[in-house]
Amino acid sequence: MDATDVLTEAYGRLPDLVAGALDGLDAAQLRRAPADGANPVGWLVWHLTRIQDDHVADVMGQPQLWATGDWAAKCGLRPDPADTGFGHGPEQIAAVRPESGEVLLDYHRAVVDRSLAYLRGLRPADLDRVVDENWDPPVTLGVRLVSVLDDDFQHVGQAAYVRGLILS
Repeated sequence: MDATDVLTEAYGRLPDLVAGALDGLDAAQLRRAPADGANPVGWLVWHLTRIQDDHVADVMGQPQLWATGDWAAKCGLRPDPADTGFGHGPEQIAAVRPESGEVLLDYHRAVVDRSLAYLRGLRPADLDRVVDENWDPPVTLGVRLVSVLDDDFQHVGQAAYVRGLILS
């Protein structure tokens, strides 16, 4: 198994984890924070999907699905490609109002499907390509893809935990 196979396997695990975090929650529960200053399940899943959509679209040189589809409207937002949730305050978090868990899951699956198609076309040597020179050392494609996974796995774990709090 080479590194691209490992990445493909890891990205492919995310939809089931996201589905589990969303399972059984209605629209109001998706927006419910377990405490002041905490993030609701809907925002967490939206954010992790936005990060993947943003970062993978960037390395592909393609527009984000968020900006080209109707996902934003279904979440009560504008299709602003710069809005990934990074740095959101309480008002911005509350503005993320998905119609349903299915909307979030469908958007997530669309993003992961595109990511997986991209990963399947990579060769191991492609992972050494520098994609961001604003860091020292510069960020390679492999590092960027692992960074996205790291963020996604942390947030989906948080979402699953918050779901448990809401349903208990």
